Amino acid sequence: MQWFADLRLRTKLLSSFAVVATLTALLGLFSVTRLSTVNDQSTFMADHWMASQRLAGAINTTTGDYRVFELLIAGAQSESQHQALLQQMALKAAEVAKLQSAYAKQVAHPEEKKLWDSFQADWRTYLEEHDKFMQMLGSGRKDEAMAYASGPIEQLYERFGETLDKLTEFNTQGGQAASDQGDAIYAQARWGILVGILTAAGLGMLLAWLVAGQVSAPVEQAANVLKAVAEGDLTQTVQTNRKDEVGDMQTALANMIHSLAEMVHHVRTGADSVATASTQIAQGNTDLSARTENQASSLQQTAASVEEMAGTVRTNADNAMQANQLASAASEVAAQGGQVVSQVVETMNGIQTASRKISDIIGVIDGIAFQTNILALNAAVEAARAGEQGRGFAVVAGEVRSLAQRSAQAAREIKTLINDSVEKVNSGSHLVDSAGSTMNDVVTQVRKVTDLVGEIAHASAEQSQGIGQINQAVSQLDQATQQNAALVEESMAAAESLKTQAQKLSEAVSVFRIQRGMTQQASFQTAPVAVVQPVRVASPVSRQPAAPAKKPEALVVPQLPSTAAAPVAASAKVAEGADDWETF
Repeated sequence: MQWFADLRLRTKLLSSFAVVATLTALLGLFSVTRLSTVNDQSTFMADHWMASQRLAGAINTTTGDYRVFELLIAGAQSESQHQALLQQMALKAAEVAKLQSAYAKQVAHPEEKKLWDSFQADWRTYLEEHDKFMQMLGSGRKDEAMAYASGPIEQLYERFGETLDKLTEFNTQGGQAASDQGDAIYAQARWGILVGILTAAGLGMLLAWLVAGQVSAPVEQAANVLKAVAEGDLTQTVQTNRKDEVGDMQTALANMIHSLAEMVHHVRTGADSVATASTQIAQGNTDLSARTENQASSLQQTAASVEEMAGTVRTNADNAMQANQLASAASEVAAQGGQVVSQVVETMNGIQTASRKISDIIGVIDGIAFQTNILALNAAVEAARAGEQGRGFAVVAGEVRSLAQRSAQAAREIKTLINDSVEKVNSGSHLVDSAGSTMNDVVTQVRKVTDLVGEIAHASAEQSQGIGQINQAVSQLDQATQQNAALVEESMAAAESLKTQAQKLSEAVSVFRIQRGMTQQASFQTAPVAVVQPVRVASPVSRQPAAPAKKPEALVVPQLPSTAAAPVAASAKVAEGADDWETF
């Protein structure tokens, strides 16, 4: 019956109903035909046999009445009675003629026609003999008339009476035969209809059983599979060996279960990957927090050094003013000139020393900016790997990196200014040395000394301006450091939230059971995250420049499955194009 199972469900139902409808139509046609035959038999029996039997009986009764009136008229006592009897006999004769006319229309059988013709001949002869009887009565021969009535007329009466009895019996037998034939047709129709009903019912039940078996079993199997899937079991298998609508449903159900299993597998894998990445981000934020604290400490030390340099520059400016005054009175205080020159040389040496310290401090600031940039780059990469959930963190990392670049740029400008100041301080130191060596010719070189002191005063003003810029840059670095700290806190909170969401997602999909092969594919190894040790700096009290911070090690990120890695890489490219990061 595989051919029947492969038929479309519409074809199965239509063919089944068509077979049952055809059998029903044939059964109905047979029933109508048999009923029509029975109706014809009943109609013929009622319109012919029973009518003929009724007419024959009426004729027999009417002729009997006519015979009675005939006998009564012979004994009439008066003329009125005689006329009344004649009138009754005329009515009966007319009634017999009417019944004869009606019966003649019902004659259809040869034997019946023979009997009917015999009755008519006897009845005509009887009427002729009756006329003779009446003539005898009219001529006063009453006794002769009575003897004639008891003789030939009586014989005629009995003979056509027997004929009428035979007609009645003939019609009775014909009616009975018609009734028997109708009963036979009814019995035949009854058994035919019963066989047709049983055949149609049996075939209908067989077709219903076949169609129900072809539909109910796969639907019940599909219901059990769907119930198991609703309970989280995605390991169910569905047989798809049918070519009808049920087979299409089984194929669609199998595809749905396979797609659900793949989706759950990908979601579970992605959730594990996100959880691992969020853990690494949290560890990276811890390292970044430590480096931010080191950067704040370095900025405190830099602020102290800048403050010291500002005092030195102010002292240099005061000394330049005093040198200008002393140069004006050099001729008068030539003896004091040597001491002043010595003080100037010593001051220049202090400025040179302070300039070297500032240069070292700027180097520290440049190193801190470089580390901040590297940390921001690592944080942006991790945020890009986190996908849509890490986009906000990527923006924060971009801002941190931008601040680090600005810090590095400010440090380079400060370094340029400090180098210029060092060159000028060196130049002033050489001039002061020359002034000391030529102190014997102070009077003649006092004008030159005045010019040199003016240049020193101008250089001191430039140094004061440069220190102001340095102070502003340090303030910006301190503000950036505070922002970095706030961003680190937000990044840690975001990483923790991401980790919590990943755990919830993993718990949500853990209720589904999938094939073992998918579970083995989902397992992967993650390398440990490299923890960067925080860089320690010297205490601000020592006012020594901090050593450049060690370059942080790159975070080791596990290789995620292809389904999860593709969107992360795409996000990373978008973030990279939007932020336009620059590599130091």
